[in-house]
Amino acid sequence: MMEPISITNPSWSYQGIDGATSAYELRQARVILQRELQKSMSASLSLVEWYETVNELHDRIARKAVELCIQGMVEEGFGQPPVPYAFIVFGSSGREEATLWSDQDNGMIISDAPHATKEEYFKELGKRIADLLEGLGYAKCEGKVMCSESLWRKTLADWNKQLFEWSSDLNWEPVRNLIIASDMRFIAGEASLADAWLASFYEQFRRVPELSDAVLRNTVKHKATLNILGRVVTERFGEHAGGFDVKYGVYIPLVNSARFLALQHGIQESSTLKRMERLNSLEAIPFQLTDTCQRAFRSALKLRRNTPVVIREDLQQSSGFLDEKQMKQKQVHYELRETLGLVKRVHRALQRQLRFAERRRP
Repeated sequence: MMEPISITNPSWSYQGIDGATSAYELRQARVILQRELQKSMSASLSLVEWYETVNELHDRIARKAVELCIQGMVEEGFGQPPVPYAFIVFGSSGREEATLWSDQDNGMIISDAPHATKEEYFKELGKRIADLLEGLGYAKCEGKVMCSESLWRKTLADWNKQLFEWSSDLNWEPVRNLIIASDMRFIAGEASLADAWLASFYEQFRRVPELSDAVLRNTVKHKATLNILGRVVTERFGEHAGGFDVKYGVYIPLVNSARFLALQHGIQESSTLKRMERLNSLEAIPFQLTDTCQRAFRSALKLRRNTPVVIREDLQQSSGFLDEKQMKQKQVHYELRETLGLVKRVHRALQRQLRFAERRRP
């Protein structure tokens, strides 16, 4: 576990989270530490340190939320968890790239040990965790990737069956679910369940050689960000007119590209930067994923952090768009255009790889 980073403010501590005895105390601790992270710490920490600290904050809140939910169930007569379980996260939290305003993406792995009431118990626990996290300021996932949903809350045996089914059907939706699952990271409970889950996940890629090509088909689809003249394509209509979608325009394409290549080469990292580092060390990729690509990803992380923030009920929210005013700043526009140029080159290389793979298919 990461130790609290030493910064200019000596009062920084996770004690408010770790010592919280109620949802109210936990929320207040999040509000206080988040405010510190957004203001003074963004100046005193490097970009990578800032994201590490933000994600350590989210991890500790999630662990405490699970603890409080179990405590509530004990007090109401449900008792302690009847069998071991693992609370896991996906999405930007799984990649340790969550912002201060990221929503929920989580799930649960339940032990196969027999118990008459375990399904009922974990259904209730999953619902309580999702509801508490929402109360703590983590919006419920629009795609319903949450431990309150049966698709993302299963026994290990049922997860093995689910992963087998998703990897055996190479259509868009099952492959999309498999891609979401690939960012899984353990947070609380029994770590060995998450280890067994990961072994099953990567076994599917050895079992189904065509799976990598199916992931690649999903990966190469994203919105145009540069026009034929090499100019940044901004939003034309709506509330974000004149702005730029950082999440889907630059951040997600780089995440997707690194993820595909990591899966193709059996790299079991969930962090995008760690995936890139491992890919570089392997020297086994179709184009040179050099330091330039890692710099581009750091630029994407910085741009994502710097999108305008609004405060609602003491917590920060962001649309993920640079606004029109920011787009008129020369440095921002230059950095964005340079990063998008690399995204485009990576995307073209992956498109060529997909065309080659499709020509090889019988």
